[in-house]
Amino acid sequence: MLRLVPFAIVFLLSPCLHGEDWTQWSGNDRRGTWAEDGILRTIPDGGLKTSWTVPIGSGYSGPVVSKGRVIVTDYRPKPETRTLEAKERVLCLDEKTGKELWKYEWETHYRRQMASYATGPRATPLIAGDRVITIGATGVICCLDLESGKLHWTIDSLKQFGAGVPVFGVSATGIVWEDTVIIPCGGREGLLRALHLKTGKEIWKALPASHDLPYTSPELFELHGAPRLIQWCNEELAAFDPSTGRKLWSVPFTARANMAIGRPVQIGNHILVSGFYDGSMLVRVTGAESAEIIWKNGGKGERPNQTKSLHAVITTPIVEGDHFYGTCSYGELRGLNLKDGERVWENKDLTRQGRWGSFFWVKNGDHYFVNNDLGELLIMQFTPDGPKVFGRTQLIEPDTECGYGPRRFANAKVNWVHPAYANRHVIIRNDHEIKRISLAAD
Repeated sequence: MLRLVPFAIVFLLSPCLHGEDWTQWSGNDRRGTWAEDGILRTIPDGGLKTSWTVPIGSGYSGPVVSKGRVIVTDYRPKPETRTLEAKERVLCLDEKTGKELWKYEWETHYRRQMASYATGPRATPLIAGDRVITIGATGVICCLDLESGKLHWTIDSLKQFGAGVPVFGVSATGIVWEDTVIIPCGGREGLLRALHLKTGKEIWKALPASHDLPYTSPELFELHGAPRLIQWCNEELAAFDPSTGRKLWSVPFTARANMAIGRPVQIGNHILVSGFYDGSMLVRVTGAESAEIIWKNGGKGERPNQTKSLHAVITTPIVEGDHFYGTCSYGELRGLNLKDGERVWENKDLTRQGRWGSFFWVKNGDHYFVNNDLGELLIMQFTPDGPKVFGRTQLIEPDTECGYGPRRFANAKVNWVHPAYANRHVIIRNDHEIKRISLAAD
């Protein structure tokens, strides 16, 4: 008995560490938070340790992690077709070793979208219990078994719903509500569809086909004590009953060129959105079926000297207290006042990016882990007085051609992928490899 006492004391005095999976885009709660403890707060002198690196095909879609498995989608063109005809693939890897456990693939083509963006799936997979939901760049939806890769059901949105493919490809990730998965996948009779998780059967559809297919993913917020499905598209910010698809309220916010991409952000009963051409907007939800615009703050154009608020592209803004932060149209890092959207500070030294410059940030405790276009990881805090940097290192090579002509600045290749933060590691991919890197403090 006496021999057990030292062990018991050590056990009781040691910090309680817990791991956490990463089951969907932007984290388990879809809010960009990562609740694990035992995470480092700066970059060690010797750098970060890579657990494994595995070759894959191209794509913008981020990885997800559950039950010891890493799921990622990619794209491998047929050599003779100049990338427009290819196979999209769902790949399952062992989380600890990177060993391939299973794969599922289908043939597709990218002739319906801008050729310079024919570089793979955009939407991050979604894990719902023992099922994996994926959607490819041309709207092919698959429901697979997490353990075995067995196909439960699949839908080709182009064929079944008469859907179109937007310029940048189908990009939005679905979200689970009860026994359905809700996905902006398009169609002549509705752009937003709820599908039964077990069968793929359509339960409801919403959003008029006169709108453009949204790039931004749907969100589930609790507002005034009730769950609401929030969808931002090129015409409006709208709330729906997630069980029926009935629209409850909407406020107009035209996103030119359909540049509504980042997530809507909830602040209590308020919602913040920010778009490339049109600036930012704060909406107050005033009741079960009503909302109003508090402020809308834009500019005269897309360039830094024309934008007075925040004109985000891929980056979802973050909110801390009475301020919000984000990267603007040409990669400028900005801090802004939440009460009116007015700029408080700007920093161009940390991004070293340009047009469409973006951050993917995840909050862990009182620090943010920030991934930028350059394939770097920064550990940061954001304050009304400016940003603080506690560490910066290169994680992966930025190797994706940014598309749309010259990017008008130095770094023409980017890494536009939201990594997964799971079990004290970051898992990040580019167009030729995926790697798992330790962020454990010990």
